[in-house]
Amino acid sequence: QVQLVESGGGLVQAGGSLRLSCAASGLTFSSYAVGWFRQAPGKERDVVGVISRRGFNTYYGDSVKGRFTISRDNAKNTVDLQMNNLQPEDTAVYYCAAATEYLRLRSQQCDYWGQGTQVTVSS
Repeated sequence: QVQLVESGGGLVQAGGSLRLSCAASGLTFSSYAVGWFRQAPGKERDVVGVISRRGFNTYYGDSVKGRFTISRDNAKNTVDLQMNNLQPEDTAVYYCAAATEYLRLRSQQCDYWGQGTQVTVSS
């Protein structure tokens, strides 16, 4: 059974930082591109950042470029999202997801999804 379990969400003040982590099990992690997505209340789900199987390629949504960094550790089956200079508009539920193809992941055609972790940024 494939599981993606997110952790690290919480409440932070504007300008602060958080680091999200996603632990994967039940799949050959290095065979999957993985990424982070977010959905705020009343809004569509957006791509935050995705990373290819070996970590050579990354892609970020325009709103987080320069502030967020995605990384993965294939030995530990984890993918992290370092979020700096957080702003109230970053408030959302953040989801980890995996897909066999990097381009499918970028278009949110994911094979597996986590349950999500709430990130709230106060002004």
